[in-house]
Amino acid sequence: MAANLPVNPSASLPAGTVTLLFTDIEGSARLWETQQAAMERALARHDELLRSSIRSRGGHVFKTVGDAFCAAFHTASDGLTAALEAQRALHIESWPEPVKLRVRMALHTGDVEVRDGDYFGAPLNRVARLLAAGHGGQTLLSESMHDLCRGHLPPLASVKALGEHGLKDLARREAVFQLCHPDLPQSFPPLKTQNAPMDKETPSIAVLPFVNMSGDEENEYFADGLAEELLNVLSKIRGLRVASRTSAFSFKGKDVDIPTVAQKLNVATVLEGSVRKSGKRVRITAQLIQVASDSHLWSDTYDRELDDIFAVQDDIAQSVVKELRAALLGEHLGSKASADAKAEVEAAATGRAGNPEAHRLYLQGRYFLERLTEADVARGAKYLEQATALDPEFALGWAGLARAYHLQAAWGWAPMAAGFERAREAARRALALAPDLAEGHVCLGMVLERGDWDLRGADVEFQRAFDLAPGNVDVLLARAGLAAILGRNDEAIELRQKAVALDPLSTTTRRALGYSYAKSGRFDDAVAELHAALDLNPKTGLAHRDLSDIRLQQGRTAEAIAEAALEPIPILSLCATANAQHTSGHAAESDAALSQLIADHADVAAYDIALVCAWRGEVDHAFEWLERAYAQRDTGMPLLATDQFLAPLHDDPRWSPLIKKMGF
Repeated sequence: MAANLPVNPSASLPAGTVTLLFTDIEGSARLWETQQAAMERALARHDELLRSSIRSRGGHVFKTVGDAFCAAFHTASDGLTAALEAQRALHIESWPEPVKLRVRMALHTGDVEVRDGDYFGAPLNRVARLLAAGHGGQTLLSESMHDLCRGHLPPLASVKALGEHGLKDLARREAVFQLCHPDLPQSFPPLKTQNAPMDKETPSIAVLPFVNMSGDEENEYFADGLAEELLNVLSKIRGLRVASRTSAFSFKGKDVDIPTVAQKLNVATVLEGSVRKSGKRVRITAQLIQVASDSHLWSDTYDRELDDIFAVQDDIAQSVVKELRAALLGEHLGSKASADAKAEVEAAATGRAGNPEAHRLYLQGRYFLERLTEADVARGAKYLEQATALDPEFALGWAGLARAYHLQAAWGWAPMAAGFERAREAARRALALAPDLAEGHVCLGMVLERGDWDLRGADVEFQRAFDLAPGNVDVLLARAGLAAILGRNDEAIELRQKAVALDPLSTTTRRALGYSYAKSGRFDDAVAELHAALDLNPKTGLAHRDLSDIRLQQGRTAEAIAEAALEPIPILSLCATANAQHTSGHAAESDAALSQLIADHADVAAYDIALVCAWRGEVDHAFEWLERAYAQRDTGMPLLATDQFLAPLHDDPRWSPLIKKMGF
């Protein structure tokens, strides 16, 4: 969208040393996509409030780009006061349903040049980079802004130091401050800035998807699988931090330069490559890039038969480990370094196939499991069944099959009892072949948690997986989920924060962290994480349900109803709608949602139905549905003890026996 400049620039424009205020709406692209009519009304009001606040302090709007405002002020005090007034007005505004605008702002003071009513100079770049680091509802100040205003703050306003941060394209790290006021949210997630330089004791790497040069989409799985296998091996190397698959693969097919990738993933090195497959021959190129110097630490090309694919993978992994330690830790390249790298890679490759065709089928199976639809998971399971039939000693294949069977049972895509039993047997086969396979312990733990309701047994399995692979995001999320079920929410938050650090561009990790924040009453932090998840994938499930639950607990029932309507998973949407409509006093609408939930999903959603009955104060019905959920082995039952929507049942004499029956 083209920038809008003033037609008749005023002669009294702020000039020389000015204070710049930049603003934009967080998540506006998603809102325009899903709520265009409401956004049109909301944006008009947004513009009116901003212009009023800026004008009242003698400010001048010199440019607007879409929903972003760029304004200049004669003094730092005027700019800060205008920003505060605007944020307060935006915060209390009754926005059109279901839109709730969250505007981030940044302020910086510096010397600028004015030409034809527009502003030029380094301060504009600085304030733009500062704005990009913030979150909706947050106002950030540069160090110069802080120094000029700290003795002249508006009543009740304060400034919080957020430490030094690396801002994109700025050579030195910058001190950043946050403007606070009792009327406004003050708790936000970490700034979206370049993290501190990597500790030299912790080499870091992202493995990007290898480019498929074969001209055949059927071979896409092979290129992806090669990179994924390298990532899996490297992630098990002690002392090496590896960006997760979800975040690294989010750049697939996108024209993004290496420095940008490294900044977003917070890594010092990047491994990229390409694959050209023709018949049984394959050519693989790989290169390891050190981002800071934009130089190649290592590169190589392999022309091999497919039967040699394991040897190629090991060669690449060993070279990466050796070169990283030489470049980042100062270790000498020599025979000892080669031997050490070979031993580490061999240990990390535990559970791999001995048959190349089984390996190919495994990669295809994993490829379809990642899509997480009923049809794709079923297709993935078929490939994994073929892989394990071809190579019965393939431990990773059995772990992958256990995951497929678990997904089918947990999502109701297969008979629950039989599905979980098949998952358990596959996980046990994997561990019998490779007792130290982290993936096997995670899968067995998931079966124990949701299939058997054996939470202590699951805890043992997840802890073992963590000991084996502490940098595996699936392991971290599994441990965190169980910690939350057991009421150890501080531990759940810490583990999910680690998962987000490894996988910052994953919808799953951001939503999971938001859920944990909500459980701890950190609603502002929770909302920020859930919106980040939706920004990554506007169609993701669970996030709108979680936002609806948060708004319900905050007493913001209209927003709770709107969020419930946006939830794409029918069971969760109906459950949240029934609760929110009940709290709003809309009995007929709540009854309708509950009736539809029962009519359409009683056989798989007894626990969710019980939640609604409990929230509505229908205690007898709630216990009836919980008993039904118990009989059906509903996968929601492990959440029983810590689910806030069941709090109305806690004083009932039937509660304690039910808890005891569940083994809590």
